[in-house]
Amino acid sequence: MADVARADSPLDLSLSDAELEAYRDHITTFIADTVAAAGADEAIIALSGGIDSTLTSHLAVEALGADTVYGLVLPSEVNREGNMSDAERVASELLGIEYDVVEIEPLVDAVVGAVPADSTADDAEQYRTAVGNLRARLRAVLNYFAANNRNGVVLGTGNRSEAQVGYFTKYGDGAVDCLPIAPLYKQQVRQLARHIGVPEDLAAKTASAELWADQTDEDELGIDYDTLDSILALHIDGPLSSSATAEHVGVDEPLVERVRTMYERSAHKREFPPGPGSLF
Repeated sequence: MADVARADSPLDLSLSDAELEAYRDHITTFIADTVAAAGADEAIIALSGGIDSTLTSHLAVEALGADTVYGLVLPSEVNREGNMSDAERVASELLGIEYDVVEIEPLVDAVVGAVPADSTADDAEQYRTAVGNLRARLRAVLNYFAANNRNGVVLGTGNRSEAQVGYFTKYGDGAVDCLPIAPLYKQQVRQLARHIGVPEDLAAKTASAELWADQTDEDELGIDYDTLDSILALHIDGPLSSSATAEHVGVDEPLVERVRTMYERSAHKREFPPGPGSLF
């Protein structure tokens, strides 16, 4: 397991009950307006069993009704069985929405077999990452196949913390029509989930993109979410210098600078693909 940096005094970004209700109304209104503006019949959402998709799906049902939300559970061979069980639990027991389970590993195998890649020891990590991102992109393909077939809008499940450091797959889980919980830092995602009644075992669950076996978000990022949220709120989104941020939350300054580097290097993921611009 990788070393995970943790702040001595992470920032408390908790929202008041009034603020939580304001976000609840703001997000559900956004979802309803987005689906209506697109002339769509329903919302499509990939359910992973994690807190982000669980919260987003709950808010979608509040906004649209259970009969207007369709879920896809898209397991691969590296998914934890418990996560997939939780995804189906969210769909069937907690929300009562229509959903389908589609195993994606045969699709992964087909692509890898059609376009062979070297997986020797020298580039094993790069190969693992490429296949992991392939899984995310195949899920996006299935989301949009369902959306096109059902006249739906694809709801993304990304939050503010992950977007700011580029912790998502470009044209994978980043390939969506809208991002309802985009304003919320990770700790606020958990807080809003608890506020609207998501069971505690789901609200507190360890986050994992599950792009490969035994992967967790915090291990891969090398920083826990409370610390990441603190640095983002104070330094990236806020006014403090890297040294002031480090002192305020109790981390080494190079960690703050590493988060800034992640933010700067992932800018291309948060922007529409660039072109050269018009000459006239």
